[in-house]
Amino acid sequence: MNPNMSNTKSTPPEGKWSTGICGCFEDVTNCCVTLWCPCITFGRTAEIVDKGKTSCFGATRNCFLLFSLFGIGSSIYSCTYRAKLRALYSLPPKPCGDCCVHHFCFCCALCQEYRELKNRGLDPEGGWVAAEANAKKLRGRTTAPPVPSPGMTR
Repeated sequence: MNPNMSNTKSTPPEGKWSTGICGCFEDVTNCCVTLWCPCITFGRTAEIVDKGKTSCFGATRNCFLLFSLFGIGSSIYSCTYRAKLRALYSLPPKPCGDCCVHHFCFCCALCQEYRELKNRGLDPEGGWVAAEANAKKLRGRTTAPPVPSPGMTR
């Protein structure tokens, strides 16, 4: 291993998505959760994007009710959080506008947003408090230079 290389994962640059919309299998566990219970993934992501102002439970419930009652309502509700996430990290509206992505690729969009937060050090699964603590820890981490091994002694 190169001593100049750090083994810490770097944070993706602002202005660029860290994964593509079709990268669902990069996190198989989240892919399965999103496939069967997309409102849970949405709730976790919404709590992080809103910095704890919206609870995971509240966002999950709202998404589920809109999906159950109106079908398309959940994609309109969830696209607003994609817009907030994009604004937070200056991300481009790719592959198309937020509402189109959520309407036509609902699960893929939720998976991408979840991975984006996770790749930026904010794991949505633990909630806002845990994600904020982890982000602070990552910001405070410094890499120490390697310690030279002592020469041979008798």
